[in-house]
Amino acid sequence: MDNFLAFDQQFLLAINGCHAPWADTFFWYVSEKWIWIPLYLLLAALLWQRFGWRKMLLMLLGFALAVGLSDFLTSGVLKPLIARWRPSRDPQIGGLVHIVNGYRGGRYGFPSSHASDTMACALLFSLLWRNWKATVPMMVWVALNCYSRMYLGVHYPSDILAGLLIGGLMAWLACRCLAAASARTGVGGDGGVSPPARS
Repeated sequence: MDNFLAFDQQFLLAINGCHAPWADTFFWYVSEKWIWIPLYLLLAALLWQRFGWRKMLLMLLGFALAVGLSDFLTSGVLKPLIARWRPSRDPQIGGLVHIVNGYRGGRYGFPSSHASDTMACALLFSLLWRNWKATVPMMVWVALNCYSRMYLGVHYPSDILAGLLIGGLMAWLACRCLAAASARTGVGGDGGVSPPARS
């Protein structure tokens, strides 16, 4: 366990240590949740255009379920329960972490709610849209967000990995709930809401 924690710290410091003024600015804004509001509006517009407003509203409830549960589990339950220091506040390595704009985040960082929330949103959209051309840019968005959290020194790689797993699980759960709701209400038939067929 000690070896794993040491690797986690060194991996974080390697990412955080490769900094530059332009990267500080870029990843600072990547990490801001409000900067992605146009993306959320675009996703809603795409769902409305393809599936109609009734099914879009049902899908938006699915997104609220996936992201809401993801955020609650990570920030409301696991962070205070596990109580693992963020790198920026860790007494062992906090002094070595490059801090951007004085931002250190809250006290605890495991697991990452940024990672879980973005994964929940991106994976659910991919499951609903069912096209790799949509999946690739969504996963790039997730990767940028995750990297930004490590670059800013507020999450260890293991924080990110745990967040991704939780977000993926919440997306799958929301997709199953949407399929059940669609079957019960008959909203829009089966296109885009039923879970993808197994290969």
